[in-house]
Amino acid sequence: MKAIGFNQPRAIEDVHALEDIQLDLPSPGPRDLLVAVQAVSVNPIDTKLRQPPLEQPGYRVLGFDAAGVVEAVGAEVENFKAGDRVWYAGAVQRQGSNAQHQCVDERLVARKPDSLGMQEAAALPLTALTAWEALEDQLGFQPGQCEGKNVLVIGGAGGVGSIAIQLAAHHFGLKVITTAGRETSANWCQSLGAHHIVDYRKPLLPQLEAIGCPQIDGIFITQNLDDYWATACQAVAPFGGICAIVDARAPLDLNPLKAKSARFSWEFMFTRAMFATDMQRQGDILTQLSALVDQGKIQSTVSEGLGTINAANLKEAHRRLESGQTIGKLVLAGWE
Repeated sequence: MKAIGFNQPRAIEDVHALEDIQLDLPSPGPRDLLVAVQAVSVNPIDTKLRQPPLEQPGYRVLGFDAAGVVEAVGAEVENFKAGDRVWYAGAVQRQGSNAQHQCVDERLVARKPDSLGMQEAAALPLTALTAWEALEDQLGFQPGQCEGKNVLVIGGAGGVGSIAIQLAAHHFGLKVITTAGRETSANWCQSLGAHHIVDYRKPLLPQLEAIGCPQIDGIFITQNLDDYWATACQAVAPFGGICAIVDARAPLDLNPLKAKSARFSWEFMFTRAMFATDMQRQGDILTQLSALVDQGKIQSTVSEGLGTINAANLKEAHRRLESGQTIGKLVLAGWE
């Protein structure tokens, strides 16, 4: 089968950074689905995993967002059959979706929304799971119980921010404040449901005061944790929470949170699959998300299609992500 992989870390400008390769068709395990991948999107974790040395010989296949069709199922699969149209993010410790066929545990999978094509569907799983887990599991928000509460999304125009805005506003019922700089980014965030846009290039605390939100119940940091940490500690409300998905460059001082009885938590979407704990939670989230999409409450965050799934187009997606200037999600669909 066709796939795109790499066998040692290289800068994305290197001709061999990502290569078109041929691999054997994978064989599904007992709980696995064998999926014919029809569309994928690219996430910052793809660019990060391209950097460290490989832990085993051979080619590593990246890709942690996919939409496709089930071709075969393992002996113990309970909820899917051949022909089902599905979407998922998968597991970081397994080969990814940048291949014509991929094996994925059924507990991490759901049927894709009927109202979305494969390309539009592939933009959502990883970022939606990340945002949903951050808002509900980490920050403690519950749909129908958020009246009068607010959330600040740092990095609203990015992949995670784009779906976090929608979920926070349209599913959880929160007042959403988000950061943006460029006019195009601000317009994008507003179109997704953000109630207030604050300029990350200026001090945030005076801007939060000006919009009547000096204290924030939940702060979701999707980028530059160190740069926003001091501000987040000052802005978080008593008994509120801060959640981050990006590594800190230096140790974090948690002491400013003590007087407020505020909490800090990490969100890492791959934890459930890495430790084989409560994996069905992700399949359930994607099933709920599919319903929200089909009801018109959530829209795809795809911003641009970059063509078919091949090394050249994936390298272009990696270049753009590494620039830090992308809005929404970059997707690829189909095989030549």
